Amino acid sequence: MSATHEVTNQVPPLAGHDVADDPALLAGLERAGAGWAAGELHELGRLAGSEQVQEWGRLVNENEPVLRTHDRYGHRIDEVEFHPYWHELMTVAVSHGLHGTPWRDSRAGAHAARAARFYVWSQAEAGHSCPVSMTYAAIPALRANPELAARYEPLLAATEYDFGLREPSGKRGLIAGMSMTEKQGGSDVRANTTTASPSADGSYTLVGHKWFTSAPMSDMFLTLAQAPGGLSCFLLPRVLPDGSRNAIRLQRLKDKLGNRSNASSEIEYDNAVGWLVGEEGRGVRTIIEMVNNTRLDCTLGSASGMRLGAVRAVHHATHRQAFGKALVDQPLMANVLADLVLESEAATTVAMRLAAAGDRPGDAHEQAFRRLGLAVSKYWVCKRAPMHAAEALECFGGNGYVEESGMPRLYREAPLSSIWEGSGNVAALDALRAMGRQPESVAAFFAEVERAAGGDTRLDDAVDRLRKELTDLDGIEYRARRLVEAMALVLQGSLLVREGHPAVADAFCASRFGGDWGVAFGTLPAGVDTGAIIERAVAR
Repeated sequence: MSATHEVTNQVPPLAGHDVADDPALLAGLERAGAGWAAGELHELGRLAGSEQVQEWGRLVNENEPVLRTHDRYGHRIDEVEFHPYWHELMTVAVSHGLHGTPWRDSRAGAHAARAARFYVWSQAEAGHSCPVSMTYAAIPALRANPELAARYEPLLAATEYDFGLREPSGKRGLIAGMSMTEKQGGSDVRANTTTASPSADGSYTLVGHKWFTSAPMSDMFLTLAQAPGGLSCFLLPRVLPDGSRNAIRLQRLKDKLGNRSNASSEIEYDNAVGWLVGEEGRGVRTIIEMVNNTRLDCTLGSASGMRLGAVRAVHHATHRQAFGKALVDQPLMANVLADLVLESEAATTVAMRLAAAGDRPGDAHEQAFRRLGLAVSKYWVCKRAPMHAAEALECFGGNGYVEESGMPRLYREAPLSSIWEGSGNVAALDALRAMGRQPESVAAFFAEVERAAGGDTRLDDAVDRLRKELTDLDGIEYRARRLVEAMALVLQGSLLVREGHPAVADAFCASRFGGDWGVAFGTLPAGVDTGAIIERAVAR
């Protein structure tokens, strides 16, 4: 071979490592009382880090779902065709209980264990986590109709992935979706115009158009429609109990920025049949439990993407030489990498803390904390993900801008969680709403934060500033983003000071609270132990 084609100074593939070898994640799992799940988590982590599964992820994104509205004879079929590896990814997710299984698992820490598995497996391929997440979130909402829950919950929690359009009760396992937004309202679901008319047999007939329905191949959907008593929640299966197809028409699939492996669609209800979940006129209250759980998964998904980006950037910098030494040994690159790892660990730590609160449904304090803590964390963690992905990509230089690196896919995926289940403004305003309607959530939030009191003076000062900020109600809606950002940071900081690695906690407080930090990543102050921080993101 000609010497001009000798390949040198190229980074070896990041494959064959354990994605679950994540110190912040494993520590959160232990604190949640779910250490019993570590063995299975590492098994899943090794699978997620394998070359084979990375190839699955690549191919399902390069071979996107295809909508088949009609068969060759002109019959309406409304099917979505997926690459075979999509089903492999779903099979692994469902068999490991990333969907509804924790709701029927009595072990301590079952929801935290599921959160850790979701976080690890999402790094294999993020798109298929959408139907997995919605199935997880559907169960508590469905319990508002005990009859429907008794019929379908065991199948929504089953660890068998049974793809195909068949009557739900005859399948070995089910996947659920959510269909709320309409083109004239978006997040303002009270502007929905889809109607639901009661029938003599207790069912309802729905007519209307939904602008964004993710995972339309699901077996059933929770949806909102205007009933005689007001906006209400309904369960619509794709196949009715008599075996006939429900009149749920798939109009087209969305051509999205990222999340390409997952089908998202516009649908029409053409006298579709559904069953009421909860009471008429209380649809938002009924489905909000599903929304809150998917918001947790948005936070987990963003944290998962940050971890993936940080690990890839550290791996690249460790093996790439420039100006006579490895990139990771260049002081400025070390600053950037350490900052990326800080952001990642803060996101992982707060996401696992919120997941652990889900294991204590009877604890009023924990649920009050979760209500506000989830709103502020969903806003901030998901908001940071696109910036984090961009900086991690830049660590590769031009190589990161090329599809083969995998970084463009991560970058395209990053904005999704900040938009889904309430974009930035919606999430920030939801935090204000929680504080106004449930003042006990504010007390619970500060009780959590003050568990770190005295641990770092910079954090203590930030908490004091936050308290003063909350006493000023003038223009609070205009200031909502800045306020919620401050709340998210002190929550992350308190968790890191109490439970994080000392170098991570010190650097976080010095930069996020000490005022010695720039706007971009890689502007950490002098004296930070970048080596100890970067070491925590080395793939093994």
